[in-house]
Amino acid sequence: MHPRDKVCVVTGAASGIGAATARAFARAGARGVVVADLNAEALRGVADEIGALAVPTDVGKEADILALIRAAQDRFGPVDVFFSNAGISRPGHEEAPDAVWDLMWRVHVMSHVWACRALIPGMLQRGSGYLLSTASAAGLLASMTSSPYTVTKHAAVALAESFAIQYGDKGIRFSVLCPQSVRTGMHSGQPSAASVDGVMEADEVARKVVAAMEAERFLILSHETVSEYVQRKAADPDRWLKGMRRLRDKVRSMRAGG
Repeated sequence: MHPRDKVCVVTGAASGIGAATARAFARAGARGVVVADLNAEALRGVADEIGALAVPTDVGKEADILALIRAAQDRFGPVDVFFSNAGISRPGHEEAPDAVWDLMWRVHVMSHVWACRALIPGMLQRGSGYLLSTASAAGLLASMTSSPYTVTKHAAVALAESFAIQYGDKGIRFSVLCPQSVRTGMHSGQPSAASVDGVMEADEVARKVVAAMEAERFLILSHETVSEYVQRKAADPDRWLKGMRRLRDKVRSMRAGG
């Protein structure tokens, strides 16, 4: 599916990958672009730049997701493409408060569920639609600094797989974006496991998203080396875990200046 003449909604669109993809959709000739984010001021800037509809949205609330979809439909008609891209990062492992686990679950998993629940019936009737979501390379591998992030991003990948199995032969296409290190607000600039293969620009990731949509390819990687890591993980999980612990120690040493 090409974005041309389509109604496209992008969450997490005030900056980073979301903003870059909204711009790419507009350049590609989308009939309507709707951008959503918690940061209303920055969101309006993106919307004004590309002639989009800005809808301030907290994707961690189902009511906000439904209001976003209604606003898009009221302005442009049925939604053809929904890019569920919003995400957050919080450090911690087993000691992370329940509130952090819950927030991550709602933003990284339930936001996708709520969007699909609202959109899939209409897409089935029309026999067409594209549902994209952003997970992370951590959803295929792991985050060194956040277990809640790792767990919920794995769930996001599994959710996209599940929906693709259920509806992928009924006219609805699915893709899941699993970026490694990208220069966005979530990139700290410090040495990290995610940045070992370089830091990609958001505009380049957006181009990959549009290309994957045209090819109707399920898995979108910013860094192709992630595919090799996934294969190594599957081939020998114990060896992969040992390697990840070595990488964890190397990154800690780099951050400490050692």
